[in-house]
Amino acid sequence: MSYDGRILQQKREAPKSPCQTEIELDRFSRLPGHIIDQILSQLSIRDAVRTSVLSTKWRYKWATLPNLVFDNQCISLTSQDQVVIKSKLVSIIDHVLLLHNGPVYKFRLSHRDLVGITDIDRWILHLSRSPIREFVLEIWKGQRYKLHSCLFSCQNLMHLELFNCLVRPPSTFHGFKNLKSLDLQHVTMGQDVFEHLITTCPLLERLTLMNFDGFSHLNIDAPSLLFFDIGGVFDDVSFINTFQLALVSIGLYAKDKISKRPGCTSNLLKFFAHLPHIRRLEIQSYFLKYLAVGDVPSKLPSPCVDLGYLSVRINFDDWEENKAALCLLRSSPNLQELEILARPEEGFTTDSFVSFWEGEHWSCMFDQLRLVKVSGISGTRLELGFISFLLLASPALERMTMKPASANGQFLMMKELLRFRRASVRAEIIYLDP
Repeated sequence: MSYDGRILQQKREAPKSPCQTEIELDRFSRLPGHIIDQILSQLSIRDAVRTSVLSTKWRYKWATLPNLVFDNQCISLTSQDQVVIKSKLVSIIDHVLLLHNGPVYKFRLSHRDLVGITDIDRWILHLSRSPIREFVLEIWKGQRYKLHSCLFSCQNLMHLELFNCLVRPPSTFHGFKNLKSLDLQHVTMGQDVFEHLITTCPLLERLTLMNFDGFSHLNIDAPSLLFFDIGGVFDDVSFINTFQLALVSIGLYAKDKISKRPGCTSNLLKFFAHLPHIRRLEIQSYFLKYLAVGDVPSKLPSPCVDLGYLSVRINFDDWEENKAALCLLRSSPNLQELEILARPEEGFTTDSFVSFWEGEHWSCMFDQLRLVKVSGISGTRLELGFISFLLLASPALERMTMKPASANGQFLMMKELLRFRRASVRAEIIYLDP
């Protein structure tokens, strides 16, 4: 190698001087505080703590983070030992809360190996001294965790999300005055606790209930409520002072909970009495069967003039469910999107019943219906009659998408569909494979 070549190699391999390293590190120190906060907010809690080695200015910057998230990313362990994982998780949370300096606005604890340990009581007690606004606790394993009473003193809460918890507020609890969003999944609470919780949250706008127990009568008294999503086993649902409620998704998971009492008030009438401005409605599982209890009217007294999207899961072999579906359609003059999901059940249909949808289009027109999705059908006369009914009553229809439950009889079904007349010359029928 020539002399010049050795000189070049030495230049390439020359280590950085301490001065150069200090200059590069100093770039991090010179970043504005709000930029540092923004960078830290995008990192997991584990990576945020690691930034303390960057410079003196960064050393304890992570300790002022107002949003603390402890999820699957906060631990890096190859061990599958639950005891080791639990010990590490507890150690991390204790360490962060001990060194944290400043208010905590958001606390989220959701780790796939988390069980309802007593350490959570200590963390909630610590957080209750801070102006916490968002609290999320998801216990993925083990039995219900009994929520510590200190949480109910957090009056700055705006969002509360609980998974696999037992909720028993103290007698001194008088509601969350600032709560706007409540998400309860796999929770246990008493009937009186549930009703008291809902009525004492005057600003509540979003309510989610999934797979709950301990209460079965859903009496929703929430004047600010805009969004309601529920799925579970319950006996009854009623709305009071919910005149702003616009988006509802509701599923009843057990049909044996539906009681049919002779001469009882129509569930349809009761359900819609306090929903004058509903814009989107999803009726899932067996809830249409619940709505069909009582005397089903041909049309609601007050039409759902704001309803633009309707999704219904229906058993076409059930006479009452067909009547309830027809009532809903007749009461939705401005419907733009409709989704129908067939729910087959063992049943018996009489000859007079199979023609239910034939001829009904003369008393009902959907002038604004543009998109229709039908899935889970098997090509029965009732199902095809319903499709024909929609095609004849929808002059603005643009697209109807159909997806059968199985490949059996596909050709005959497609042949039958091609014969149907359409009120819309632009209507496109799309047939999807099952």
